[in-house]
Amino acid sequence: MTAGRGPLAELRVIEVVGLGPGPFAGMLLSDMGAEVIAVDRPSAAARVDTSAPATNAMNRGKRSIAVDLKTDEGVETVLRLVETADVLFEPYRPGVAERLGIGPDVCLARKPSLVYGRMTGFGQEGPLAARAGHDLNYLAVSGVVEALGRADGPPTPPINLLADFGGGGLLLAYGIACAAFEAQHSGVGQVIDAAMVDGAATLMTPFYSARNRGFWGPRGTNHLDGGAAFYDSYECADGRWLAIAAIEPQFFAALVEVLGIDAESFGDPFDQSRWPEQKAVVADIVRSRSRDEWEAAFDGIDACVTPVLTPEEAPTHKHNVARGSFVTVQGVPQPVPAPRFSRTPGVVDAPPCHPGQHTDEILAELRGT
Repeated sequence: MTAGRGPLAELRVIEVVGLGPGPFAGMLLSDMGAEVIAVDRPSAAARVDTSAPATNAMNRGKRSIAVDLKTDEGVETVLRLVETADVLFEPYRPGVAERLGIGPDVCLARKPSLVYGRMTGFGQEGPLAARAGHDLNYLAVSGVVEALGRADGPPTPPINLLADFGGGGLLLAYGIACAAFEAQHSGVGQVIDAAMVDGAATLMTPFYSARNRGFWGPRGTNHLDGGAAFYDSYECADGRWLAIAAIEPQFFAALVEVLGIDAESFGDPFDQSRWPEQKAVVADIVRSRSRDEWEAAFDGIDACVTPVLTPEEAPTHKHNVARGSFVTVQGVPQPVPAPRFSRTPGVVDAPPCHPGQHTDEILAELRGT
């Protein structure tokens, strides 16, 4: 199999399969042209219905081999793959890869230029390193989730986007790209400690400093977290939603004009003492029309107002259609690779794979090396 056409077209990656953040990192690398071989468990391969097409978008563009890492033969198979690869990353708690026999020391002995990525929740050291956790736990420890939610409600989980995928998979892929670039110049590999708690904290960087400067208050009381009337989602007459983000004066002026609000009586949009009554005014007006009616009313107007689309609607919205932002693979709509490159674009060059789908093919390649 040849690698894709993207900027990472010469990169060969071994992904030891785990839960979401790892496969997401592998997808990002594959989207950018890397050849990604997913090392799956035989039990996962045995459970799959191969008569139906694979539909997990995070496995697009990859090949998969089923390997039993509890056997010497399985460990040796992974180490032989390492000899042919630029990158290996694994999803285990600290010490597990070493106990299996595929830890960084062993792998780097086989391939000194290898980039070895470690994807964990709490990192490789520290009091919580060996503890189990999920996205919400990492957001809690990093200080992120405390800032999310309404002023009169509890900290609100933002589904598992911020720690698992943003602070985890995305930051791991970024780290791999950085380390692979460096290894091309030095010829020496290294180990990446990608902890979701660290990644989530990194995403929070502007708000740590904003809190420290007194610019950012408790959750739900700020101009970007639903506290202000000009920055929130409002329910429409049909039960769907409209997103309003008219922060700057020129956008706010356009907003109140279309909504039919008298700006003088409405008052200073940054006067926090008036936010509750201002939000009630906007909510009553937005509730008077359907979402599509409001989208038409704001069409062509710079007021920072957009419809809140469902995941089912987004692929067919006119803007996303015009940009080709989604592609349907084996019946599943999914975002195209991002960001976009002018000369070496990423591409979805193969559909998702089933666990273990390419075992014979990959083993045959290893025998030929």
